[in-house]
This record gives sequence, structure tokens and C-alpha cells, in this order.
Amino acid sequence: MSGTEKESSHRDHIEAAQGINAIGFAVITLSDTRTEATDKSGACLRDAIEAAGHVVARYQVVSDDPGAITEALDAALSDSSVGVVITTGGTGISARDSAYETISSRLDKRLDGFGELFRMLSFEEIGAAAMLSRAVGGIAMGRPLFALPGSTAAVRLGIQQLILPQVGHLHHELTRHATGT
Repeated sequence: MSGTEKESSHRDHIEAAQGINAIGFAVITLSDTRTEATDKSGACLRDAIEAAGHVVARYQVVSDDPGAITEALDAALSDSSVGVVITTGGTGISARDSAYETISSRLDKRLDGFGELFRMLSFEEIGAAAMLSRAVGGIAMGRPLFALPGSTAAVRLGIQQLILPQVGHLHHELTRHATGT
């Protein structure tokens, strides 16, 4: 590092991210049984995103099928109004749960700490059953992508305790070199 450069601290990054305007989110519920009318977890996500001053740019319910998930992710990740993609559902261990494999294969960079912290916080609420969660996060096509379980409690935990507190920082880090800041 030259004498004129200084190392950025975590606090510097947080402060820079505070000027971020509303970010567009895509919310994708993965379920073979839920509809838009019965999707409580998707509604929880949408409400939390909007309450934080962000925008739900896309929302849909798709079947927990690799092809349908891939199609929904492709549409969300190619939408210029979407800065963050969140899925809910399909992260369990049943034979039908395919979200983890499909979403993980799309990640250019994994954010292993997201899943680790999610399970740690879940453990405080539900005990050892938290190890069954395959919540995962990372970067896909330059955007944060998070896969949350389908329960409303899990969605609330993920969005309120992990995603929203860091979304401005994530957005800043992913866009600062592209915008020259």
C-alpha cells in the first residue's frame, strides 16, 4: 500500500453504504403447494423489504423443480431493476427439495458465513433441528442471492437479522468499482 492509500475499515464500508437508495428485490417462493394467496413467507419478506425502504421489483411463486427455479432465477438476475434475489422454500432434505443444488450451482461466489450464521441463530430458536437447514447465500451475476427455508419464522430471522442489516454494504461492495466510488 502506498503512503497515500489507507486501508478501509468495516466502519468505513458501512458508512459509505448508508447513502444507498432503495434497492430492488426479487422474492421467489419455491413451493408445490403455496399460491400467492397462501404464501405467508413471501408476504413476510415483501413486508420487511418495503418496511426497510426498499422495493419488491419482482415476486412469484414457482414449483420446487430445478427447471422452474432456474427459469425464475434467470428472469430475476437479468432484470436490471433487481439488485438482490431471495428465495424461500425448498432448502430442506426431502427428496423433492431441490433449491439448494439449483441455487448453489448459480453462485459465482459463496457467502458461507450467511448459512453458518443462519443456522447458529436458528439453533437458538429451534435447537438441533437447525442442522437440517440448507440456507445458502452468495453472489450470482453480480447480485446477492439468498436461499431461505420456507417457514415464516426462518424467513423473518434471515431477512431481519442477516440480509437487511447488510444489504446496503453488499450493494456498495458489488457496485462501487463499477460506478467509480
